Amino acid sequence: MATHVAIVDTMVLGALIQPGDTHPATPGYRQRIGNRAVLISFVTLAEIRYGARKANWGEFRRRGLERDLARFTVVQPDDALITHCAELRDVCERRGHPLAQKLHDADRWIAATALRLDAVLVSDDGIFRDVPGLTLA
Repeated sequence: MATHVAIVDTMVLGALIQPGDTHPATPGYRQRIGNRAVLISFVTLAEIRYGARKANWGEFRRRGLERDLARFTVVQPDDALITHCAELRDVCERRGHPLAQKLHDADRWIAATALRLDAVLVSDDGIFRDVPGLTLA
């Protein structure tokens, strides 16, 4: 296990980039992350940007968001990650785990990213419980 790396899901990232650490869950997330380097999946980046657009953020606020996001390394899809994601869907489907469902495509990419990098996943989302091989922090 690459205990020096943590993948954070979209909800955790949203809390971490709140101005002044004002989100009530941020201290707990920071504790769970510990000294690990924080990485995010490409899909997390897309979800955060979509949320800002959906909320009709103006140019100034979106530029601030991009400055905050620039602190994080984004894991881009490559052939190995695509294979991990396909294998994860297959394993979850065979075991009856809901992560296999189309509804959870983005979550599956996030989990596959953690599995690909042998990293822990920091999340409060119950969809990640009991995912084969996935370590939650």
